[in-house]
Amino acid sequence: MQIIPSEHRRDEIYKLLTGCVVPRPIAFVSSLSPAGVLNLAPFSFFSVACPYPPILCFSPGRRPDGRKKDSVVNAETTGEFVINVVTAQMAEGMNATAFDFEPEVDEFAISGFTPVASDLVKPPRVAESPIQMECRTERILEFGNGHHYVVFGEVLKFHLNEAILDDGGQINVAAVHPIGRLNRAFYCRTDDQFKLARPLQPGTVPKLEEVRSVLRAGA
Repeated sequence: MQIIPSEHRRDEIYKLLTGCVVPRPIAFVSSLSPAGVLNLAPFSFFSVACPYPPILCFSPGRRPDGRKKDSVVNAETTGEFVINVVTAQMAEGMNATAFDFEPEVDEFAISGFTPVASDLVKPPRVAESPIQMECRTERILEFGNGHHYVVFGEVLKFHLNEAILDDGGQINVAAVHPIGRLNRAFYCRTDDQFKLARPLQPGTVPKLEEVRSVLRAGA
């Protein structure tokens, strides 16, 4: 099968992409409206844009009626938000926030998650999340004739639960139990992990024969 996007509807290409690009991490974005209403929403179009300064990005679409989603409005008007990592234990509560509620609705109250004060930004963090990242809005880009946005935020402060750190101070992902988004209503856990070591020194330019030797050794 071959598919040319311009020959298909927007929703058809959306379904195609969410089946092709998997699994996707979930940004659980907490923000604060100009009126002071708490907002909490999950976005699986989420990634790292730059390591230093640390820049994260998430991509919300518009509401079905064409209005901007609250997370975009809040990031744009207040200039701040928090990205919380979703664990398997948080899945049901996260799913409860995945609706286009009106701006006056507090999704913390709906989901049962606990807001905890941030240190450098006004939006609260999600206490139940083991990784919380306080962000300042860096820029917001529009795509698809304004149908989709990409919100970039600089991480001002990381909050890491000590229970997820190994003896060397690195994050033990197995202790986090994050989940990923697939397509339709499917998600995945990350408990089944495997390791592929890189025997060649990072930062060096290997010779072709060295690469072939490594591949042969691993075969």
